[in-house]
Amino acid sequence: MPRSHQDAERTPKERRKNAEGGREILVDQLTRVADETRNPRLAAIARRLGAPLRVAVHGRPGVGRHTVARALAAAGVDTGVEVSADGTADVDVVVAAEVLKPEDEALLGGGPAVLVLNKADLCGFGGGGPLAVAHRLAAAWRAGTGVPAVPMVALLAVADLDDDLLGVLRVLVAEPADLTSTDAFTQCAHSLAVPVRRRLIERLDRFGIAHAVLALGNGVDAEALPSLWRELSQVDRVVAQVAAAGAPVRYHRLKTAIAEIRTLAVQSDDRRLTDLLADDDTVQATMAAAVDVVEAAGVCVDRGDDPGAHLARAVHWRRYGRGPVDALHRSCAADITRGSLRLLGRTR
Repeated sequence: MPRSHQDAERTPKERRKNAEGGREILVDQLTRVADETRNPRLAAIARRLGAPLRVAVHGRPGVGRHTVARALAAAGVDTGVEVSADGTADVDVVVAAEVLKPEDEALLGGGPAVLVLNKADLCGFGGGGPLAVAHRLAAAWRAGTGVPAVPMVALLAVADLDDDLLGVLRVLVAEPADLTSTDAFTQCAHSLAVPVRRRLIERLDRFGIAHAVLALGNGVDAEALPSLWRELSQVDRVVAQVAAAGAPVRYHRLKTAIAEIRTLAVQSDDRRLTDLLADDDTVQATMAAAVDVVEAAGVCVDRGDDPGAHLARAVHWRRYGRGPVDALHRSCAADITRGSLRLLGRTR
C-alpha cells in the first residue's frame, strides 16, 4: 500500500509485488512464531495464508489452452500464480479464439474468472493492427459476459529459440520471405530449407516472425527478442487480470487468518500473537489486500504518502464504507481507513 508517491506510476506487476510484500512479512512472522512455539495450528494458518492462487485453465480443443497454461505457469515463478492440475481453482481462466461460443461461456462457473482471447494475432488487420482489433473484440466479450477479457498470443509467451533459429531470423532480415500466409512462407522460393521455415512457424507463427525480423532489421540485439515477444504476447496483462480476479480470494484468506490468530491469542494468552495482530505490518498487509479488491472493481485509491493524503484517504473511505456498498467493500473500506490512520499516526 502507499509507500511513496511514485507507487501510483508503477506497473501493475510492480504494484502487485508491493502489495504482496506485506502479506509475505506477515507469513514470515507467523512462521517464526509457529516454529518457536511449535504450534501446528499457527503453522497451518501461515501455510494457508502463503499459498499461491490456484488457477484452472479451461478451453475447447484447438484454442491453445495448454499453451496458455504453460505461459501462466512460467509467469507464476514471479507472480505467485499456480496453474491447477486437478481442476480445483481460486480463479478460472477460460480460453477462446476468434469467436466466443456458447460452449466457452458455459465454462464460466460463476466464480472469479478471466476470459482469454488467444491467437490475438489472427484477429485481422483492422485499424491499429491485429492486437488493436483483438482488444476491441475482448472489450465486446467483457461487455457481453461481465467477465474480464484479455487478448493474448500465448505462443509468443513461451517462445524459446535456439541459436540456429535465431540465425534463421537474421537470414530473413537480409533475404525477406513471403509472410502473407503460412503456406506462402513455407512454400515460397527461398534459400532457407522448408523444414527450417516450418520449425520457425511452429515457434513464432507469422506475427512473431514479422516483428522479430523488423526488430533485428532496426538494430535490436537478438538477446532482446524474448522481451519483445513477451510484450507482444500480452501475458503480463493476463496475469494482471488473474491477480485482480483473485483479489477477493486473497483478502478473504487474510481476514480469515487474522480471525484465527485472534482466537489463538485469546486461547493461549500469547502476547506475541496479540502484538502481531496490532503490528503495523499486519495493518498495512490488510490494507493492501483491501486496496487490491476495490481497485480490481474499478475504484481508484489515492496512493499519496504524505499526512494530507493519509487523512483525506481515511475520511473518504470511512464515508465510502457508510454508503450503498456490499459487505465486501464495506469491510475493505474499514481496513483502508484503519491503515490510512496508522500511516497518518506514523507521520506525527
